[in-house]
Amino acid sequence: MASPAAFEQPSIEASWAAFVAHIPTLLMVWLLSSLLSGLGLLFMLAIQASGLGLVFLGQSPETATSLTNAIGQLGQAPFAILAGLVGVLFTAVPALHYATGEVITAKAAFSELLRRPARYLLAGVLFGGIAAVGAILCVLPGVAVALVMPVFVNVIFTSDRPILDSFQASFQLCYGTPQGRSFLLVELLTWLVVFSITVCTCFFGWLIAGPMANFYLQNAAYHRGLLR
Repeated sequence: MASPAAFEQPSIEASWAAFVAHIPTLLMVWLLSSLLSGLGLLFMLAIQASGLGLVFLGQSPETATSLTNAIGQLGQAPFAILAGLVGVLFTAVPALHYATGEVITAKAAFSELLRRPARYLLAGVLFGGIAAVGAILCVLPGVAVALVMPVFVNVIFTSDRPILDSFQASFQLCYGTPQGRSFLLVELLTWLVVFSITVCTCFFGWLIAGPMANFYLQNAAYHRGLLR
């Protein structure tokens, strides 16, 4: 059973208080995710720069460019995967906060991530793959899947349900119930506000509005009965 505070009416004040309490944790998540992304980029650039050496060794510029681009992309992939795995904590920390009623420290967040890394990685691959296919076929199905993320991440991190079952249950909760559909409307409006703030502040507003939105939406999901 989640914290009693999770079922209270969501508000900007409550989301702000939760965000402020978790600033150190979210900052560590952002730093590590950025570091991993940066290392991946540096690795790719270094490999691509080595193409000049291949040209000196007798390879044609076209061959050198193709080879180094391929190796660079492959080498960057592990860093991108790890950055994405760490990045999911931006949604998971609010989920764990409302599930336990505690302030989730950086140590607790990363300990949870390392406790079941394969589960979280596979869940991310499944969710990302389905969303990508939906976006490729038509933009709206991809958006429809993406909107399920707050509920899906909560179920994945706070329960032991199988991954596929967690996705199916989350999708059904969001689209198969009146409470779920009203939650999706709240989510759309919330991200519209965040987008407006982000644009009006030259993207700096995202640093506050984005995390606050994650806390607000987790609270809203509990309040509307989607999560327990």
